Amino acid sequence: MSDLVNKNGKDQITLVDINKEMRESYLQYSMSVIVGRALPDVRDGLKPVHRRILFAMKDLNNMHDKPFKKSARVVGDVIGKYHPHGEMAVYDAIVRMAQDFSMQDPLVDGQGNFGSIDGDNAAAPRYTEIRMTALAEELLKDIEKETVPFGPNYDDTLSIPLVLPARYPNLLVNGSSGIAVGMACNIPPHNLKEVVEACLLLLENPEAGIADLMEKIPGPDFPTAGIIEGREALRAAYTKGRGIITISAKVDIEEGSGPAQILITEIPYQVNKARLIESIGGLVKDKKVEGISDIRDESSREGLRVVIQLKRGANPQVLLNQLQKHTQLKTSFGIILLALDKNNQPKIFNLKEMISVFLEHRKEVITHRLIFDLRKAQEKLHILEGLDKALNGIDKVIAIIKASAETSAARAALMSDLKFSYRQAQSILEMRLQKLTGLERKNLEKERLATAQESERLKNILSDEKAIEEVLKTELEEVKTKYSQKRRTEIQEGKGEITDRDLIKSEEVVLFLTYKGLIKRIPLQEYRLQRRGGKGLKGWDLRTEGDFVWKVWGANTLDILLVFSSQGRLHWLDVFKIPTGSRQTKARSLNNLLLFKEGEEPRSVLPLKDLKENTGFVSMITKKGVLKRSSLSLFSRPRSGGVNALTIDKEDVLQDAQLGKGEGDFFIFTRKGQVIRFKETDVRPTGRTSRGVRGIRLREGDMVVSMENVSPEDQVKEILVVTEKGFGKRTAISQFKVQNRGGKGVLGQKITAKTGDVIYANSVSPTQQVLITTNQGQSIRFSVKGVSIFGRVSQGVKFINLKEGEKVTGATLVDETSEDI
Repeated sequence: MSDLVNKNGKDQITLVDINKEMRESYLQYSMSVIVGRALPDVRDGLKPVHRRILFAMKDLNNMHDKPFKKSARVVGDVIGKYHPHGEMAVYDAIVRMAQDFSMQDPLVDGQGNFGSIDGDNAAAPRYTEIRMTALAEELLKDIEKETVPFGPNYDDTLSIPLVLPARYPNLLVNGSSGIAVGMACNIPPHNLKEVVEACLLLLENPEAGIADLMEKIPGPDFPTAGIIEGREALRAAYTKGRGIITISAKVDIEEGSGPAQILITEIPYQVNKARLIESIGGLVKDKKVEGISDIRDESSREGLRVVIQLKRGANPQVLLNQLQKHTQLKTSFGIILLALDKNNQPKIFNLKEMISVFLEHRKEVITHRLIFDLRKAQEKLHILEGLDKALNGIDKVIAIIKASAETSAARAALMSDLKFSYRQAQSILEMRLQKLTGLERKNLEKERLATAQESERLKNILSDEKAIEEVLKTELEEVKTKYSQKRRTEIQEGKGEITDRDLIKSEEVVLFLTYKGLIKRIPLQEYRLQRRGGKGLKGWDLRTEGDFVWKVWGANTLDILLVFSSQGRLHWLDVFKIPTGSRQTKARSLNNLLLFKEGEEPRSVLPLKDLKENTGFVSMITKKGVLKRSSLSLFSRPRSGGVNALTIDKEDVLQDAQLGKGEGDFFIFTRKGQVIRFKETDVRPTGRTSRGVRGIRLREGDMVVSMENVSPEDQVKEILVVTEKGFGKRTAISQFKVQNRGGKGVLGQKITAKTGDVIYANSVSPTQQVLITTNQGQSIRFSVKGVSIFGRVSQGVKFINLKEGEKVTGATLVDETSEDI
């Protein structure tokens, strides 16, 4: 680069590399932010603004035992003398130091409105008053004894401390957070007693490790209490300086004769209570969480209390788990133990390093204080020795003073004639005549001996590092005794992530799906066992005109449902997420539980115990008889919007789906009573998006009703058929011979005007029961044993008495219970 100078040689323009200049300038800016604003000092745990606030309050004598002063006055002093930034920046720092829900041990005692845990803002500084707390004064104690370095303020007119003496590890006790350029710190607060005990342990045993220190400091202690889950994350954070811990609210569940209640008495650190309640209300409004009837904030001066009133029958454990998952009832806290070391360099500390640096700082502070006290003691001793010498020769001293024309001449004469030092001579001139009395002379001698002994004591301590450590231990014990509080935050062993499924009781249920897409689950116990041929029970209060029960399935609350739609898409749904109720309660639209595309309708539901147990195959058949078989492992990863499971022709729809192990026989049933049976291995497994092959050749006007996959391991002896006019039968499975895939099959049910078309067909065993529902909401449940066995071409017997216009719309098989209900 070259320099350009104008003709008179006064002005000079220097050409610089813009990239280099930007890098250097930004580096200077970033270091200024890191050192001067964003990060705390590891020794006193304070950022510059907090340090300057406390120093200004001390300068104003705004101590804990003195009257309050207006916040505006303190803010004015801080920005006028030490911190040339915005007024609100300083006041916001003061407000946080006064909030007992932000600081574990507040450093400012506030009078007035200093905000709330609901996020309310503090009053303006002209309305509030403050003073230091007693604990804050411990940070400044002995600062006047040259214990810490001072530097110039922003305009070089005053001196300010670069660090405070800090008699306790404030960085660990109150924590700190800040975002600098390219780095951030997030240090949680801890219990003062535990931190001090860890310091004492390290003084006694410098070889103590992180594990030893954690016996004293088991983890953070937040001012809002709460529960920390897991100790391993804490151990990692204290060892490496980084880690993520989980904090959950303290919650009690009250269950009595009425609906249950969830009581929140403690919330995670830095969580806004009002927003937490608002978020819970939003989940209820959006129907993402079911079962909450009311939310009340009953918090007062005595403590936090939020009551969540549940609806009758709601499972409080499941609801609590859902709230922890979707709200800040459970949060993560990222620990970053980043701070400035004694050389003003940012560094990630582990727990032991952080305590060690503080202890070294305190040793330096105590050493400097002892040196200061020793110097003052020696200066005082020097004066006292001069006074003693003067009193012993008082006549000469008086004569010299009387003979002197002025004070300076008397001082010079004392120094030259009697060999006094300047300070001794000055003290003699300032001595009062009362010192000449006998009693005063005795007191002066006692004071001289006491000062000599104190001077000797200070010398002995300074010459012995162990003695300095003993002073440090004593002072730490004093702080612990005076300011200790009980731990607020509970620490529990890690439980891992608890899912809603972990909290659900295993229960057999019946799932109902209407033609218009309403779904609900009803406990199986709602249906007492009856004899076939009766009128049945009222199974559903169908309030939507033209709607009727279309599909019925038996399942367990812990099952996962594979929901296949008419368009060949697969969706996943947990059974326990389906609203439960009695036979008379209203259901919920399936569209609110699954993300169906436009035009999609549910066609088949397969209960599955565990997605991880994905051995086997899933087979799908369309209304026109197209059959496809795919490995179940292709569908083991649920997606919120579902996945394509089958490519379907434009005018066709998926009709049924079944699970199989690859060793069974397919049974395909049609509406007109045809049945075909062939080997499962006749259908080659294909990928998710393939079309499939012909399963059965249909006659004109016929369609597939259902499909069954019967394995040799199944205890199946018969095929059960149900028609839309309430007739049905059992037929021995041996009557259906094995054929080749793609044929027309054989007659499996005689269809007449009396029976109506086939509505349901499935393989059964004598230990099962049948549940039949109608389009008018009636239902009947009876044992398979009560159904007569007929041949393939017979019409069967009546299962349920139907009213005029009533017809069977669904049937399902359920396991037989040990007793009638």
